[in-house]
Amino acid sequence: MGHKPSLSALCVHCFIRFKQVKYAFARLCDFESCLLLSPMMPEEMMLSSSSVGRFPSVSARNGDDNAPKQASGKEHAGGGGCWRWLQKMCPCCCRKQSGSLDMTDTTKPGPVEEVPMLDKPSAEAKLTLTVRSVDLLKSKTGVNRREHHTDCYHDDELIVRRGQPFQIALELSRPFKHSTDKLHLELKTGKLPQVSKGTHVIIPLVDELENVCWQSQITEQSGNRVQLLVSSPPNALIGRYQLTVTTGCAKGEATSTHDPASDIYMLFNPWCEGDTVFMDNEDERMEYVLNDTGRIYYGTEKQIGVRTWNFGQFSEGILQACLFILEKSKVQPFGFGDSVNVVRVVSAMINSLDDRGVLEGNWSGDYEEGTSPTAWSGSVDILKKYYAEGGTPVKYGQCWVFSGVTTTVLRCLGIACRSVTNFQSAHDTDVSLTTDVYFDENMEPLDRLNTDSVWNFHVWNDCWMARPDLPPGMGGWQAVDSTPQETSQGTFCCGPASVNAIRTGQVYLKHDTPFVFAEVNSDKIYWQRNLDSTFSQIYIEKKAVGHCISTKAVGSDERMDITDLYKYPEDTEEERIAVETASRYGSRPETYSSPAAEDVQIEVVMEGEGPRMGADAQLKIVLRNQSRHPRRATLHSQVAVMYYTGVLKGTIKREKLPVELMPSEGEKVTIEWVLPYDQYQDQLVDQAALMLTLSGRVSETQQVLATQHNFRLRTPDLTITPVGEAVVGKEMAAKISFTNPLPRTLKSVLFRVEGLGLQNVREIAVGDVGSHCSVTLTEHFVPTLPGPRKLVASLDCRQLTQVHGVADILVKENQ
Repeated sequence: MGHKPSLSALCVHCFIRFKQVKYAFARLCDFESCLLLSPMMPEEMMLSSSSVGRFPSVSARNGDDNAPKQASGKEHAGGGGCWRWLQKMCPCCCRKQSGSLDMTDTTKPGPVEEVPMLDKPSAEAKLTLTVRSVDLLKSKTGVNRREHHTDCYHDDELIVRRGQPFQIALELSRPFKHSTDKLHLELKTGKLPQVSKGTHVIIPLVDELENVCWQSQITEQSGNRVQLLVSSPPNALIGRYQLTVTTGCAKGEATSTHDPASDIYMLFNPWCEGDTVFMDNEDERMEYVLNDTGRIYYGTEKQIGVRTWNFGQFSEGILQACLFILEKSKVQPFGFGDSVNVVRVVSAMINSLDDRGVLEGNWSGDYEEGTSPTAWSGSVDILKKYYAEGGTPVKYGQCWVFSGVTTTVLRCLGIACRSVTNFQSAHDTDVSLTTDVYFDENMEPLDRLNTDSVWNFHVWNDCWMARPDLPPGMGGWQAVDSTPQETSQGTFCCGPASVNAIRTGQVYLKHDTPFVFAEVNSDKIYWQRNLDSTFSQIYIEKKAVGHCISTKAVGSDERMDITDLYKYPEDTEEERIAVETASRYGSRPETYSSPAAEDVQIEVVMEGEGPRMGADAQLKIVLRNQSRHPRRATLHSQVAVMYYTGVLKGTIKREKLPVELMPSEGEKVTIEWVLPYDQYQDQLVDQAALMLTLSGRVSETQQVLATQHNFRLRTPDLTITPVGEAVVGKEMAAKISFTNPLPRTLKSVLFRVEGLGLQNVREIAVGDVGSHCSVTLTEHFVPTLPGPRKLVASLDCRQLTQVHGVADILVKENQ
């Protein structure tokens, strides 16, 4: 007896032949008995009544007993004419079985009437090629995520970097035929995708990838499954792409339905040489792209404080929040292939002015409607809140918060970025590229004219990229500032400005280079009002701004001074040339037409780490007479409480100090200056910052003596001590201790504790803490991620700010 396959087991050739000769089967044998060939034979093989009359000798059965029968039971027992016909036409599927028994079919076939045949289309034309499923191979431990350095992202989507191939797999409805089948991928991003704008990408199937454009190549094929290697250009638009697959054969085309689970997230690629954000140092890539924690510096140049910041760029939902920020900017997505444009958009969107961006700035000291800027210790809560509330600005931020969030967003999108602190940071309001201080005829400050200011510190960002839009040599670190200070082209944003251009005074190069130059290297110029209401330049202080520019070191928690990247050493010929070059492009190019003479010097000296909160503040004023003649002067001193931005809240002490300097060839005169605690205890804001201003005139020479000194009152740290072994999934604890340094009670003290991979942000209400009293609390948590982790805590209360601490915790895998 011959082997009788089911229809599903027939080869494609046999299947097509089977369909073409179905009417012949009806004539060769009883049609119903022909169905015995396969219980799985489809209904379309049944002869419908509509076929009657189309071929001779074919009639409808439909239960009609008068219908002729052309096959006997004996023929069915041996396979019948229908079966013998199939054995002859399709020997590959209807072969005879071998065995010990004689299975030779001895039945002689009867004559077969020639049947009119339809045209013979190919198998591909009869079997439509469709996509049954798409596998993006997006496992965090899979090849795509590992090779694209996106395995740290906690999201489950396919996250890849541009300019680097990635793999996907397709399950098709049948095997792919290279000679006749067609296949291409389509990616769409934005609300109105257009091929001409690059927001609708058609990815052709090619034999060999070129890696400089959108292409795909079949690398493996097994049955109905094909694996593709997909390349993207190094200038591809970043963002979220919707994926569909279009297949085609002779019968027509079919396009898969878009599935949000198959969306592809494309990022910048610092590992790709063709990408403008390429960084060739692996240690720096690890630090500035992949490190999710960092340190931000604050205070004054003599009292540099530091706090740990959780950037958390890989935390769940942060990538979606970052792309949401770009979408909220209303900038068209076809601009998101340009790293300069993206950075500029981020700079504008991190602050809420103009466009309801992420953070609302607040320097008033009143934070009742939101969170105090000093209470934040990471970006994750801020970005998640902004995203969850559909783009409502989060309250509140100041410069270090704006910078921390900017670092998070740019690192998340794939741009190397770091937070940078500039001490004695100037704010030039009139593009003079100088910091101007105005006095009246009696050497009293003219507050209404003194709009320029010098912040104790200001935090912005450096990001790394090539600058093909600028002359050669201007690539590398670029300054970008998200704190809203001045508008740029009508929007509150700043940068990216080439740090090399800033250093050399080439302030005519975009973007916002003059403003950043003034922050780090402007001279402070003192002006006095004349009797005719004009002003005369009376003194130039050349070393007033741009000190100890700081960022976290690569691979460690040490502070790295990068002042030399922003400016030449003070008083060198190169530095003076840079200042004068920049000045020529400012609003007062004649500023440096005549130099000022000096023979008396004045400076403020602070011993040790400086004054502590809760005690009297003590400083020293040192004067030197470098001439061979005696000098006399009267110093006017005033100390004001100030916000760290340089905005004064009010003066709390004034006094006059008479000075006599003998011709001692440089011997110094020291004046002890004291600010009692009871004069500042109820006046401080935010950073506990104060500014001492000294001004005077030398009687013999009319030389002006003028200087300003910013300082802060140091606050204590929180002490964090881990308790127990740190193991993933195992509860541990940490003790957090604090001592109140003030001779007064702290009211409504609140602790905030968080740690990436340790625990989410948790607020702990401590209540009141008495004068010089200590408080210790124990925080329990369960680590979720292995490796080195940081537990960060901060204290928030109205009487004391900038109190925080950090503990390094090494978490082991749970064996």
